Amino acid sequence: MSPRDDLQDRELLRRIAQRDRRALERLYLAYQPRLMQFLGRLCSQRETLEEAVNDTFWTVWQKADEFRGASRVSTWLIGIAWRQALKGLRRNGDAAVERLTESAAAEPVARETLLDDEREQWLGQGLATLPLEQRATLELAYFVGHSCQEIADIMGCPVNTVKARMFQARLKLRNLLPKLEGIEEPTPLRGNQT
Repeated sequence: MSPRDDLQDRELLRRIAQRDRRALERLYLAYQPRLMQFLGRLCSQRETLEEAVNDTFWTVWQKADEFRGASRVSTWLIGIAWRQALKGLRRNGDAAVERLTESAAAEPVARETLLDDEREQWLGQGLATLPLEQRATLELAYFVGHSCQEIADIMGCPVNTVKARMFQARLKLRNLLPKLEGIEEPTPLRGNQT
């Protein structure tokens, strides 16, 4: 996202704080697909995704005047969406989280990448095996493009926690992905190797 886009988003938030419904509509149209794509990698139930995105924009409508500009607008929005999705998953209980993880492994959400469909499915299966926080950390870093500090802001945790989640997720994927593809198992990473 360019600084110009963030300036436009900040202007939309300013107008939303003044109860401009058209500004909310424009922000929704700009971010709804991105939020659905991000949350879709974490949860495959369409109704849960839609509810989280709708709750996100309801929160934006209520709290636009509380945005202080310490982060990009996109970071703030994804943070709200992350928390709304977690609330929805908790509300549905642990069994729902297991069901979502299994269905995400079976049907990864498509996105435009350089990977072909087969490789996309292979990577989606690997990501679906990760704990939710590790999966979200990788998604935010590699597919959405956020920095470790922005991910920490979104997830409400220290930067070192983000780095630890990234390390553990990459370690798990490095050891799991060759098995999913039928390639000989690599030497497992240990310690602080990357």
